[in-house]
Amino acid sequence: MARYSKSAGRDVKRAMRRRKKGSLKSGKGGKGGTVKSRKQAIAIGLSEARKKGKKVPKRKSSKKKSAKKKSSQRRTSKRKSRR
Repeated sequence: MARYSKSAGRDVKRAMRRRKKGSLKSGKGGKGGTVKSRKQAIAIGLSEARKKGKKVPKRKSSKKKSAKKKSSQRRTSKRKSRR
């Protein structure tokens, strides 16, 4: 079973072409600077495919960061309660 649909691949290819041409912009509504990175162009292409509802895996979320954040919040709340 394929992870990505063919049309999602076409969206990424289109984004890569726009990057080469210099018309691919980063940020919401393309208000940021021009994209220079290959990886960033691929990510933009995949997110556009997701918005269109094409078959693309979900974005990976960082669980390690959130666990660290929670533990540090617990520590600070304990310190405050001791005072």
